[in-house]
Amino acid sequence: MLRYLVSGAMLFLVACASAGEPPEAVSVAEASAEDDIFRLWIAARAGDGAPVHWVSQGAVYAYPSGEKILGMTGFDSSRVIWPEGGEGEVIHLTRKTFTYTDPVTGEFLTEFNGQKVVPIAYPYQVIRYRMKDGLIFADVEQGVEPRVQKIESKDGIIARKVGDSWAFTAPLFLNFPLPSGGQYEAWENYDFFIHPEGSVSEPHQMSWQRLGDLPPWAGGGKGIYHLLSWRVDSTDEFPPELLEWAKAEKPLWLAPPESLEEVRRLQKGEGGPGWGQ
Repeated sequence: MLRYLVSGAMLFLVACASAGEPPEAVSVAEASAEDDIFRLWIAARAGDGAPVHWVSQGAVYAYPSGEKILGMTGFDSSRVIWPEGGEGEVIHLTRKTFTYTDPVTGEFLTEFNGQKVVPIAYPYQVIRYRMKDGLIFADVEQGVEPRVQKIESKDGIIARKVGDSWAFTAPLFLNFPLPSGGQYEAWENYDFFIHPEGSVSEPHQMSWQRLGDLPPWAGGGKGIYHLLSWRVDSTDEFPPELLEWAKAEKPLWLAPPESLEEVRRLQKGEGGPGWGQ
């Protein structure tokens, strides 16, 4: 078993970044050395430079009753910037949005118990991956000035070989103050499964769980979130109803940020999609 440290953490943007050529691909079966597993993880999660997308479907349950109160669906759009010469930190640019559906019919909701449904919408996240002392670190930055949020890593990814596949497990224990004076507390866990090409129809899969507060419009209290995700290389591969919703409500989320320069503009609130839009 190999253990890698990956989670949200602080990221200071450099003055410029250019896309280098990605290193030679490594297959799931060949991955064994630390560098191989690092390249396998990056390529599976964020691609080789061209945009990739992770489509998600799942549900929200009241805690501790277990009542299924909402369906949930969404996606993230990602691209990767490999460093020049293949050495140094790898930059992952992503945009993600998720919305809620009727737990029985799957209809996309705009209201819930008379309250306006507010989708989750991140106009950007920057993740910078690096390997140090045999560990993979991922530093995350998000938000708009003066509240650019930086979450430091406390736990890590565990990389395990399961038969012919790789499983990457990333737990997150979140506990930080809010501008309102309250405290944000939640547990999340990501399990990515990377299968050999041709072995299954969806070789990149992910399961996500979360225990935390429900949004105020959903009545508050604690909830359990669960999503199953898979990777596609084109928005044409989205479920039709999700693509229709995205084109109507979140069209800019259908592509990841183009560059760190775009991210800097978004951090200053200049142009592009806004938080929660």
